Amino acid sequence: MVLVGHSYGGAVITNAATGKPNVKALVYVAAFAPEEGESALQLTGRFPGSTLGAALRPPVALADGGKDFYIEPSKFHLQFAADLPQREAQLMAVGQRPITEAALTEGGAGPAWKAIPSWFIHGDADKNIPAAALRFMAERAGARRVQEVKGASHVVMTSHPREVAEMIVEAAKATTVADAN
Repeated sequence: MVLVGHSYGGAVITNAATGKPNVKALVYVAAFAPEEGESALQLTGRFPGSTLGAALRPPVALADGGKDFYIEPSKFHLQFAADLPQREAQLMAVGQRPITEAALTEGGAGPAWKAIPSWFIHGDADKNIPAAALRFMAERAGARRVQEVKGASHVVMTSHPREVAEMIVEAAKATTVADAN
């Protein structure tokens, strides 16, 4: 099994795969790979380049006391999907799912990337997670391969689907071959 995560989904796979022997590879697509106790917000703030905070609408209060955050639709294209046609980015903006405050601030559990091979792919023009942060996480995780796509935004899987799919297949093949030996 190969787990693939985008953005804060990287933190999800990092935690979900821990102690799961059937998970053989982790693929981070413009995604967070936190260390134990480290949050997405901490990782983003450690490196210059993120403009996400300035692009957010005022938070929406939730019944449980938490908050949801959305990117201001008028800022979505440049913030999130600058390498896509404006029309496509506009559709993404109106259909965007919120990110909860907890997803940004909760610390990670023991990271699976310490025991499971990882691959990373991201754009060098990501304005949500700075490229320097993505490089740092990939190096720290000992990624088997890192691909930085020139000019790609936070939605590298949409603007460069072939490269992302090829990396996922590479991870699956590499771990299948390793298991067969």
